[in-house]
Amino acid sequence: MSGAISQTVLDSPLTGIFVTLLAYRLALAANRRCDGHPLSNPVLLGVLLVLGWLWLSGSSYQQYMNGARFIQLMLGPATVALAVPLYGNLSRLKRAVMPLSVSICVGGLTGMLSAAGLGWWLGLDAPVLVSLATRAVTTPIAMSLAGSLGGVPELAAMFVIVSGIVGAVIAPPLFALLGWHDDMLLGVATGVSAHGIGTARVFHLSEAAGAFAGLAMGLNGVFTAMLLPWLVRWVHLG
Repeated sequence: MSGAISQTVLDSPLTGIFVTLLAYRLALAANRRCDGHPLSNPVLLGVLLVLGWLWLSGSSYQQYMNGARFIQLMLGPATVALAVPLYGNLSRLKRAVMPLSVSICVGGLTGMLSAAGLGWWLGLDAPVLVSLATRAVTTPIAMSLAGSLGGVPELAAMFVIVSGIVGAVIAPPLFALLGWHDDMLLGVATGVSAHGIGTARVFHLSEAAGAFAGLAMGLNGVFTAMLLPWLVRWVHLG
């Protein structure tokens, strides 16, 4: 009887939602206790807590996603909402539109080629290479691109999350070490390389940096969605 109840709980969509929200709240509390230390990134801690839950409960990824997918659906609207703080920095954006555009395009292309090139050098299969090439865009775009180009959406989501966590942890200390204090520079670099996770991190440091990170993340997503299919076809033809 207890086994049947446990299976019913694991299969319920509410379980995935509850576990995700609880893990994130606990991760936020830990991050505050650590005074915002980069290694206590809430997304990193939240992912580890969810992994711990899956391992301890014996729940499958499909069971967890029965509920977690409803939270995933909010990623798109949350990304669009980043336009609100950007509006407050519209004057700076107008003055730097050309260098920003070039930086985002070069950064996006470098992110795709470097990730796929490293995977090719390591001898990874084509579906994994396609999934890896999407690592610098937001999860919804990455999963959609991977699915339509012969990649693996779940792998794409994992690569996105890992690259976002690494970027969020490394970017602020690296900029401090180099003595770079420009909010626009920090925001664009983080948005292009670490998408939503990095954007959320730099928002805690500066609203202006977060606004430009959101812009860079969105434009890089559009750029990648337009260019990656062409690159995949060109490689296959070659």
